[in-house]
Amino acid sequence: MISASKRANPLDRLLVEIRACRLCAEHLEPRPVLRVSRSARILIAGQAPGLRVHRSGVPFSDPSGERLRHWMGIDPDTFYDESRVAIIPMGFCFPGYSATGADKPPRRECAKAWRHALMDELSGFALTLAIGSYAQAWHLGRRRKQNLGETVRAFTDYAPDIIPLPHPSWRNNSWLKKNPWFERDLLPHLRASVAAQLSFAS
Repeated sequence: MISASKRANPLDRLLVEIRACRLCAEHLEPRPVLRVSRSARILIAGQAPGLRVHRSGVPFSDPSGERLRHWMGIDPDTFYDESRVAIIPMGFCFPGYSATGADKPPRRECAKAWRHALMDELSGFALTLAIGSYAQAWHLGRRRKQNLGETVRAFTDYAPDIIPLPHPSWRNNSWLKKNPWFERDLLPHLRASVAAQLSFAS
């Protein structure tokens, strides 16, 4: 008789390993948060869960998520339909707070251990939303610009498969006010791109 673990496909086995990961247990409280399926055409590549997400186990279950859904032009039911939208942060666990009260960066061990294996299993993404500098560094590599602002402003350089975004945190309110082109030019492009992939997948 074949065991359930042997019958599981490679992605299922990988997700079991990720959700059981304790690689950074000496640095943080492990609780990997991600949502994945082979059928999803949109990848949300964020930074790392915040404390509220760590507690809920639901990605972007906070004001940042509300703003991100507004940017994308979709409702929560669509956002959390993992058959259509995958959510894979650069770090799967809440990294804790820095001395300034901001979230620490995602721990590098996480992406090093898991990201290539996940991306190898998930080849169907037609659109990646690279949120923040860590996701942009991984997904754009040498194609990114000098800083996050320049990378986001050059969003048409990465069309049609990647859209770089700032983090939707309230901490970026001042940046958003100083850069009205983001709402005027990038958001219509983002919403049209998201709608096209959701239409394709429906």
